[in-house]
Amino acid sequence: MKRSPALQSLSREHHIALTLAKACERAAQSDDEGLVREVCQRAIQAFSDELEPHFQLEEQSLLPLLRSIETQPLVERTLADHEQLRELLTGLQQNNGDVLGSFGKCLSVHVRFEERELFPAIEGCRSCR
Repeated sequence: MKRSPALQSLSREHHIALTLAKACERAAQSDDEGLVREVCQRAIQAFSDELEPHFQLEEQSLLPLLRSIETQPLVERTLADHEQLRELLTGLQQNNGDVLGSFGKCLSVHVRFEERELFPAIEGCRSCR
């Protein structure tokens, strides 16, 4: 799918996030404590280096563009997803395999939501152009 130039870098970051999400889910299902610990640390680092800055950019630059009543559920969902992923960090810091699996699943669902619903709404928004 062709993205507007303003969203292309965020879409590329989504691809990286999906790769991380898949690794989290696989490690959680492996029952390999060493792999779980390794992927938890990878997820924590990725969150700090990539995901949190990505969330901040969306929250500060993109979401304020969606001011209509029709788009408020998209804004609220995005913020709730970001908060849920932030809350899962504590479990990742404890190398919790169940939390790792939940983090991967939530991240995957969130990225797909943004690509399929949020970004098209932004691209269709008159005040966003």
